[in-house]
Amino acid sequence: MAAAPQPPATTTDLNHWLTQQAQQDTLRFITCGSVDDGKSTLIGRLLWESQNILDDQLAALAADSRRHGTQGEQVDLALLVDGLAAEREQGITIDVAYRFFATPRRKFIAADTPGHEQYTRNMVTGASTADAAVLLIDARQGVLTQTRRHAFIMGLLGIRHVILAINKMDLVDYQQERFETLVADFSRAAESLGFHSMTAIPLSALLGDNITSASANTPWYQGPTLLGCLETINAHPPHCDKMVFPVQWVSRPHASFRGFSGTLASGQLAVGDALRITASGQTATLASIVTADGSQAAAHTGDAVTLVLDREVDASRGDVIALADQPLEMTDQFEATLVWMHDEPGLMGRVYDLKLAHQWAGCSITSLKYRVNVNTQAHESCKQLALNDIVVANLALSKPVVFEPYRESPTLGGFILVDKFTHATVAAGMIRHNLRRAQNVHRQALSITREDRERLNGHPGKVIWFTGLSGSGKSTIANALEKALHAQGRRTYILDGDNVRQGLNKDLGFTDADRVENIRRVAEIAKLMMDAGLIVMTAFISPFRAERQMARELVGAVNFIEVFVDTPLEVCEQRDPKGLYKKARSGQLPNMTGINSPYEPPDSPSVAVQAATTATEKAVEQVMQALSISHGFQ
Repeated sequence: MAAAPQPPATTTDLNHWLTQQAQQDTLRFITCGSVDDGKSTLIGRLLWESQNILDDQLAALAADSRRHGTQGEQVDLALLVDGLAAEREQGITIDVAYRFFATPRRKFIAADTPGHEQYTRNMVTGASTADAAVLLIDARQGVLTQTRRHAFIMGLLGIRHVILAINKMDLVDYQQERFETLVADFSRAAESLGFHSMTAIPLSALLGDNITSASANTPWYQGPTLLGCLETINAHPPHCDKMVFPVQWVSRPHASFRGFSGTLASGQLAVGDALRITASGQTATLASIVTADGSQAAAHTGDAVTLVLDREVDASRGDVIALADQPLEMTDQFEATLVWMHDEPGLMGRVYDLKLAHQWAGCSITSLKYRVNVNTQAHESCKQLALNDIVVANLALSKPVVFEPYRESPTLGGFILVDKFTHATVAAGMIRHNLRRAQNVHRQALSITREDRERLNGHPGKVIWFTGLSGSGKSTIANALEKALHAQGRRTYILDGDNVRQGLNKDLGFTDADRVENIRRVAEIAKLMMDAGLIVMTAFISPFRAERQMARELVGAVNFIEVFVDTPLEVCEQRDPKGLYKKARSGQLPNMTGINSPYEPPDSPSVAVQAATTATEKAVEQVMQALSISHGFQ
């Protein structure tokens, strides 16, 4: 049983066998469910009983079982997929493990996904490309929170076929009543998740009951075996006629060849088709389709090809090509479902990088509409996102991107959010629909431009961003700087933290989320004032690098001077002009920066002022020098 099926020996039979293999379709499926429900053991059992374990793999498995196994003297089949040292030490799955195997009826790519709540992000990764799911439930434990969470994510990602594997039936004496109770419990939880089919199977992954052959221990069960069910699931995704070709790479091996390489996400192409570059609206005719095996006349969904057009067009990685008579939509605002996958909380107003089908754009969460309770599917209010939260939110982008709702096109509807500083993937998202206001709001062309205002003022507009702890001296230096600039005839304005909170931002508190929104609003106002030709000084703690970087990008790096007023915490506490540190130390102020809320100092500020040892006049000179040398002031 340990050896994999071998090809036939004769040439005729071998050719027939190869033809059969080539014609077989491939089912991609995941195993998921709560921790310790038996997912890795199940895939190991499938590989074993479908004769897809080679002799050398079996020998290695036997050796690994003696060192890391949990089944005594028996072979531990879970070790076939739990390959990481940490997985074997802890006896849990951490990362997604992919295994390929085949039967005479079908080829399979199985993804063993982790069940621990901490690694839900890895389950999302595995599920994002799956056609079907095997959702395991421990017959003793029943339907758990993580079971419901995985089921909900499967529904979000559009997995249409679910095999409900009630595992460890041997530990409940193969009771039919227990099996039917668990099936009924899950069916109630899954009513609104949109699964096309659900097949419940009682089994024991450890002992092999109902895996590839009907078990004598469950005479009351007349349904298919697990492998039989996997072999007969209709794996074909919903048909989509709309042609979508995201450009992954511009191929330019020599001066006389320029092609656009990528994978045809949906639809089909033929030489002679009229194509449109969605972002620019340019059109061209498809001159040839180049593949690794040479040129071909047509391409179909899933083909990796290079498109050569009949004329030069302005297109690069991230552009999306469509048929000229089937244009795709673009938007810079949409509603989406987010699965938060990072320990750091997700905050409204913070700018992340969004990746959607090779397109990149800055992205911020403008509103959190509700969080989904995975146990009850109730909609709950929330102000920020925590690890494994599933929320519906509105998002705004820095530029329009090509999109489709996820249910119509996973390629143009599925995206990730990436932290700008750590480059960690913090969320996966599925676009629900465009926000109509994105199509109805247009920039109004004005007759008087920023250049006109700057010419009248006699100097360019700038933003001087002071950051530092409370009591560091930001407002003092900003005020002295404004007096010096005013004496030179410069037009200025100071946006001070306390003053802004008297009006514009009086609705905001001091939580991390409110601090982010506070700085977002200030950055937008500073940009408008700079557009008016003013030299704008902002004196805010602005504790987070992400928001200071957002402000820099919003106003433009050439217009932005970051001044770090670097005063030690103990000096700020000694000054304590507003009595805030005293309150924080006594527990009356729970979100005091530097005490119980973090401050992230700038990595490379334009100016760093050691305010504890530098006179205010000298600090003003430092900023004035940066302003005159780097920013065009005479």
